[in-house]
Amino acid sequence: MFLPVCREDMEKRGWQYLHFLLVSGDAYVDHCSFGTSLIGRYLESLGYRVGILAQPDWKNDDDWLKMGRPAYGVILAAGNMDSMLSHYTAAKKPRKNDAYSPGGKRGLRPDYASVVYCRKAREIFGEKMPLILGGVEASLRRFVHYDYWQDKLLPSVLFESGADLLIYGMAEHATKEVAEILSHKGKVSDCRHIQGLSYIARDSSELPEEYLELPSYEEMLKNKRAFAEGFRMSEREQNFVDGKALVQRHKDCFVVNNRPSKPLSMKEMDALYALPFERAWHPSYDKAGGIPGFSEVKFSITSHRGCFGGCSFCSINFHQGRLIQSRSAESILKEAKLLSEMPDFKGYIHDVGGPTANFRLQVCKKAQTQGPCRDKRCMHPHICNTLPKDSSEYEKLLTDIRKLPKIKAVFVRSGLRFDYAMAEKSRSFLHALCRYHVSGQLKIAPEHVSAPVLSCMGKPKAEVYNAFCKEYNEINRKLHKDQYLVPYFISSHPGSTLKDAIALAEYMRDNRIRPEQVQDFIPTPGSRSTCMYYSGLDPDTMRPVFCAKTPEEKAMQRALLQ
Repeated sequence: MFLPVCREDMEKRGWQYLHFLLVSGDAYVDHCSFGTSLIGRYLESLGYRVGILAQPDWKNDDDWLKMGRPAYGVILAAGNMDSMLSHYTAAKKPRKNDAYSPGGKRGLRPDYASVVYCRKAREIFGEKMPLILGGVEASLRRFVHYDYWQDKLLPSVLFESGADLLIYGMAEHATKEVAEILSHKGKVSDCRHIQGLSYIARDSSELPEEYLELPSYEEMLKNKRAFAEGFRMSEREQNFVDGKALVQRHKDCFVVNNRPSKPLSMKEMDALYALPFERAWHPSYDKAGGIPGFSEVKFSITSHRGCFGGCSFCSINFHQGRLIQSRSAESILKEAKLLSEMPDFKGYIHDVGGPTANFRLQVCKKAQTQGPCRDKRCMHPHICNTLPKDSSEYEKLLTDIRKLPKIKAVFVRSGLRFDYAMAEKSRSFLHALCRYHVSGQLKIAPEHVSAPVLSCMGKPKAEVYNAFCKEYNEINRKLHKDQYLVPYFISSHPGSTLKDAIALAEYMRDNRIRPEQVQDFIPTPGSRSTCMYYSGLDPDTMRPVFCAKTPEEKAMQRALLQ
C-alpha cells in the first residue's frame, strides 16, 4: 500500500488527520532511491501517520489542503536534485524534460523549489506550523552559497524560505529526534541541540555555547577571499564526532549549523532498506507513462552511502559525508531475491553500488571512531596509506548475487574509482568485473588529462587512468570479450585554460573517444569546484585559479572537445 496522497487514501486507513505532511518536488515513487519516500516510510515505521504531497501546484491552495492540516509539522524537499539543475543546462538553457516528473514533463516544480514550497506552506498553514526543510537542495544551500543561475551569492536558504529548521545530509537520525520532540508537544526551539540540524538564531543569546564563526554574508559579498575561507572552515568541520557548530551572521541574525549527524550503523541501514516499499511509481502516473528516472534504479541495489573519493566538483562530502555507511551482504542478497521475484524482472540486476561502487565498506578504522580527517583527503594527492586497498568483499557479494536463482547477470554501473582498483595488490576484482559484471561498456570518469586541472579536480594523474585502460583492455583480450570503456570528461572546470582544453581534445582524438561523453562544468552549491569558480581561489592555498566564466570561453572549450 502506498503512503496516502489524498483524503480518500487516509480514510482507507481510518485516519482523520496526518502527523506529518511530506512535500516533494519529485513525483511520488515509493522506492528507497527517492528521499521523500525513504523518510516517509521511516517515519511510518516509527508509528507516525505520513502523507505525501508530490509536486503540488504552488500557485493555488487546493493541493495543499486536500489532506488537511498535519498535527506535528510539514517536511519539505525540492526532490532528488537541486531544482535549478533539474531545469537548466550548463548554458542556462531550459532542459527539455524532467526525469523525476510524470512522462518526463518539465515545469511541474518551481525554480528554487525549497524556497517556493516553504513560503507557500507558511501561507497555507500559518506561523505556528513547524516547517522543516530537507533534501539535497536545502542541504547544499544551508550556508551562504554561490548560485550559478543568478551569478551571485545568496544567503542561507533558511532566510529565503522562512523554514523553522533545516535537516541536512542523510536525515534519518535528525528526523527521528525532531519528530519525537514535536510529537510530545515540544517547540521547534527545543530541537536546536540535534546533530545534522541548521536553524536561525535571532540574536547572540540563542547561539550554542561553543562554535566557530564563519565570515558573514556581508563580508563574503565584499570579499571573494572571505567566501573561500568560509568554505574551507566549513569543510573542515564535517566531522560527526567533534566537528564544531558553525555560525554565520546574516545582518543581525545568525545561521547555526550543528555538527553532522552520526552515520547509520549497518543494522540501521539494513532495517531502513527493508521497509515495505511498493517499488513502483504511484498508479496515478500510469496514463502519463510513468516516471522516466525510475527505470535507472528499479532493478538496482544501493549497497552503501557516502564517498571518501573527494572529487572537487562533487558535493557528497557536504551531504552524504565521507564515512561509508554499508548494508550487510545478507540484506543486499535479500533485496536481490525480492527483485528477482518481481513480475517484470528479466534476469538482470543493473547495478549494485553507491556513489562509488568499489568503496563498499569503510576501510579506514580511524574514520569510523574519530570521524574523517580535517586537513587531508583520502584519495588526493595520493591514496592514504591507512586505506586498505581490497575489494574482495564486494567481489564476493557480486558473485553471491549472480548465483541466485533467476538472476542471469549482475552489472556495475555506478561510479568506479579506477585509481583505487589499480592500488589493489590483486587484480582479482578487475578480472571478475570484466568477466561477469560489464554489459559491453564500462563507464569511467577520468574527467581530464591535464595535470593542473586534475589537481583542481582532486582526481588522479592521467598516467593512472592510462594504466587502468591498458589493464582493462588486456584482461578483456584474454577473456575474448569486446568490452569498451566509456570515459566521462568535464570541460571548463576551474584550472582549465584553453591550452588544457586543447590537450584534452587531442587526447580524445588520438584515443578515438566519443565526444558526447563531455559535460560542461556546472557550478552547483556546496562543492569545492564551485568555491574555486566563484572566488577564483584554491580554498586550501588561497592561490589564484583560472576559471573560464564567459559563455564564449565555456563554449570554446566544449566545442574543442566535440
